[in-house]
Amino acid sequence: MTLNVTLMLTTVPDEDTADKLASAVLAARLAACVTRLGAVHSDFHWQGKIESGSEIQLLFKTSLARTAELEQFIQTQHPYETPEILAWQAMASTAYGQWVNTETQRPLHV
Repeated sequence: MTLNVTLMLTTVPDEDTADKLASAVLAARLAACVTRLGAVHSDFHWQGKIESGSEIQLLFKTSLARTAELEQFIQTQHPYETPEILAWQAMASTAYGQWVNTETQRPLHV
């Protein structure tokens, strides 16, 4: 048996931003895991010109229930005017999918 999880990818300008965003997402339990895919070089159209720059890719693993909230969080915390936010569903092993779902549940207030 498998469970669906959401993978969400973004790029940030530097290691410090990657650290802060990953830590904040994990603290808010919006993702169970953030994988730093490493440095990449991007070439892109921006405001009528072709630009290029070095970036760090981050891959977030989250539950389907937290996908929209994670996207909104990245959007508001990201330093770019128009951040790259790509998301897709993936089938995970039952154990991994359960772990992702458990780790992204909201804490209960008693």
